[in-house]
Amino acid sequence: MSQKLDLELINLTKRYGETVAVDEINYHFSSGTYACLLGPSGCGKSSTLRMIAGHESISDGAITLAGRDISHLPPARRGTAMMFQNYALFPHLSILDNVAFSLKMQGIETAARHAQAGEMLELVDMSALADRLPAQLSGGQQQRAALARALITKPEVLLLDEPLSALDPFLRIRMRAELKKLQRELGITFVHVTHGQDEALALADEIVVMNDARIEQAGKTRAVFDAPKTAFVARFLGSHNVVSMPEGMIAVRSDALEIKPPEGARLPGTITNIEYQGTHVALTATVPGAQEVTALLSDKDFCGNPKNVGEAIGLDWEAGAAQALAG
Repeated sequence: MSQKLDLELINLTKRYGETVAVDEINYHFSSGTYACLLGPSGCGKSSTLRMIAGHESISDGAITLAGRDISHLPPARRGTAMMFQNYALFPHLSILDNVAFSLKMQGIETAARHAQAGEMLELVDMSALADRLPAQLSGGQQQRAALARALITKPEVLLLDEPLSALDPFLRIRMRAELKKLQRELGITFVHVTHGQDEALALADEIVVMNDARIEQAGKTRAVFDAPKTAFVARFLGSHNVVSMPEGMIAVRSDALEIKPPEGARLPGTITNIEYQGTHVALTATVPGAQEVTALLSDKDFCGNPKNVGEAIGLDWEAGAAQALAG
């Protein structure tokens, strides 16, 4: 895909008085990428998204899109569109008029803007509900309407602020698939803020893990998950154990841990919890230094050699399964 629509953050900084919410971050989003900004509450991810959108002023640095500095442009002139967490639909307008609203503000006449809004509703499979009011829609339908309203401006980058947080777990999974499908069909860049690790791993081509106003680690999703560089990233992404060993701190994936007799294993431990998870069993053990680790075993493997809480075990892993951490 053409590089001309790339989005870049350059030493981007946001201060609120003495508080630094975003601290000189740099990142390059390639055109057509689905990227997730991932991190705990207060890490700076939403402030970053709002600065890209133009809903927050920047304190220092720059934002470029398609090679032009958009740092101080109003939101409507940036080439971005924002989908808000609460969807922000106008309750007194039909879904068709909600989607067409930005075109009305541009002075486009009724028939033309309704035609374009109809195309957007067809794109998100909402044509049959065009005449309804937002209160007459389910959460998932409201989300589709908000998506159509954001996309009608034909943005080069779509910004999504925790768009799935208001949905129930089943619908959230369904909507993840729909968002990814839509992004592939449109071929534009999506930048999606979430604190959900599963959501980021399911959706993103690349993830930007933020912590304490900075980027802790970023890159292709699989690469970051397989090779976390810090204890924070390993713990936050989940499915990793962070263990202090004589040779230093390491991360080992839960599904890479093997249960063995205590003698001769890298880590002797005592089982503290066993949790059945359907196809898998999560076995938690305390190991030297009062550290807790979790091994994820297949249901078949566990049932073939069952264990009990309080039992002494050994935990081991293949040499290549351990990832050295910076701290």
